[in-house]
Amino acid sequence: MNNIFKNERLQIIVIALATATGAEFKINPFSDNLFRISLGVSIFLFFLLFMRHLPYIKVGIMAGMISTVFQAGEWMIETNSFSILESIRNNLAAGLYYVVFALGMSGFRKRINEFHPLLLGAIVSVIDFSSNVTELLLRGALLDTDAFYLKEWFQLIAISVVRSYFVIGLYSSISISQMRFLHSEQQKRMEQMINIGAGLYGETFYLKKSMNAIESITVYSFNLSRKLKEANLNSYSGQVLKVAQQIHEVKKDSQRILAGLLKLYDSEIVVDLSLSEILDFVVKGNQKYSEMLKKKIIIDKEVEANFFTPHYIPVMTVLNNLVSNAVEAIEKSGTIQVKAAEREKEYILVVSDSGGGISEQDKSLIFEPGYTTKFNVEGIAATGIGLSHVRDIVHSFGGEIAVESLEEASATRFVVHLPKSAL
Repeated sequence: MNNIFKNERLQIIVIALATATGAEFKINPFSDNLFRISLGVSIFLFFLLFMRHLPYIKVGIMAGMISTVFQAGEWMIETNSFSILESIRNNLAAGLYYVVFALGMSGFRKRINEFHPLLLGAIVSVIDFSSNVTELLLRGALLDTDAFYLKEWFQLIAISVVRSYFVIGLYSSISISQMRFLHSEQQKRMEQMINIGAGLYGETFYLKKSMNAIESITVYSFNLSRKLKEANLNSYSGQVLKVAQQIHEVKKDSQRILAGLLKLYDSEIVVDLSLSEILDFVVKGNQKYSEMLKKKIIIDKEVEANFFTPHYIPVMTVLNNLVSNAVEAIEKSGTIQVKAAEREKEYILVVSDSGGGISEQDKSLIFEPGYTTKFNVEGIAATGIGLSHVRDIVHSFGGEIAVESLEEASATRFVVHLPKSAL
């Protein structure tokens, strides 16, 4: 608490010093040269807007005291008079301005962000004008000066309005820049979350399939063990039973992993995304992927149909697989087009590329698990589950997927049909 207090006190002193220093840059709108319009007010308001955690009234008192001391010292030098009381009497009203101004601002300090900039500027103008009037009244009482005329009132109002809106405008522009930066950072985090979600969805989808296979193998092994025992092949029956038990242990471990993945997958924040947003993520992510592979690929998108869906992760997983496959199929440079269209009861997603194309022989095999035409530099084959994965997800929504070879530049086109009701 002591450190916080010291830090707060230091901040107040810095604001007061900056305000008092800015007050030295001033103009005299009235003929008596006693009332001055200074840059210190703008600096003071600027700090109050951005440092709302500070106690405004304490800041105003400190700024008023230091400004009074600064101006009193300047007055003594200009007049060659070293009467401390006289110098304070001549400049005390200027210090009071900051106290009144801070008091007015403290009334809505916690609600500053709720006001439109135009309304906020109007409120600050009223506070500025009221503070100037208070300063002039006190100056008149202390120095017995004449009241200013109606023309001077209008000058004072104009100065308050111009000064207030200038500072509010500067404050708003800085706030907008900060919000844009935060929005950009949030957009990046959202992209990361959705990409992670798509990855988790893929792993979860295939783990569920594996769980079904493990369950079938377990049941089959137990039945086989029982049949072998009935045939008096006890040694073989025991061996098969051990295999069944080990498979059952694998199943329990898989269930624990699946439960953990589902928890992560279910923690997604975004409820619905539009197809246009999904395509933006897919294009942006795969554009970076193509740059990582040092390929010059142009990825275009065309959205003829747009809709919001809570199933954005499966849709994104399908499109990501198809587009990333297209990126890998293009050797050095080329184009990829992602298109979304609409028919009566379905949405159609089309991914076409200018890669090497797919032979007629391979068309019937590319959606089979384990099939691949991709090998790394060491001759090791890829897993080959990408397109089979895509097909299974599409089928889980009651849709269909097909591949077509185009004559132009040996191009390939994947067409996905998804029912509207499923999305």
